[in-house]
Amino acid sequence: MTRHPGGEAHTTRMLALAGVKPPCRILDLGAGDGETVRQLRCLGFDAWGIDLAPGHDVEHGDILNASFSDEEFDALITQCTFYVTGDPQKAFRESQRLLRPGGRLLFSDVSFGGQVTLRAAAESAGLTVLIMEDLTKIWREYYIESIWNGTAYAMPCGCAKGKCTYWLMICERDVKDGSVR
Repeated sequence: MTRHPGGEAHTTRMLALAGVKPPCRILDLGAGDGETVRQLRCLGFDAWGIDLAPGHDVEHGDILNASFSDEEFDALITQCTFYVTGDPQKAFRESQRLLRPGGRLLFSDVSFGGQVTLRAAAESAGLTVLIMEDLTKIWREYYIESIWNGTAYAMPCGCAKGKCTYWLMICERDVKDGSVR
């Protein structure tokens, strides 16, 4: 079981959809045990990872207040992380700060407000949504397997009422003049 739905194949697909290629500098936000960071490095990326409870190849760091400079990364990847911060909107704003103009955010996570709310959160942070896919079916299968295996995290009551969806988004940071590269 991986720490996010789809595992390595999902990460590879996100990279392809975003058109992100080595040797770009990429940061995994909420990198956990470093599984994705190691995958990215094996593919030739200049990959970094931060997490509040870091594993091997991951630095201690808060994705809401990352210790990196403005515009330091060509790309960011985040899988199953923004919602658990308690402030997904701030996570989008911090992502925009960390990305170079024209940089890409590769995002997959749950949403309790649906597609419109998630898109609005990204766009209000200065990110243009290029691709958005509903992966709720895959997430449900992953979560049911996690429950079965005893590795599931407790989910808020909104999920029990069927209000939870899971989305993949590829976003691009607007360039300085407000246009998209």
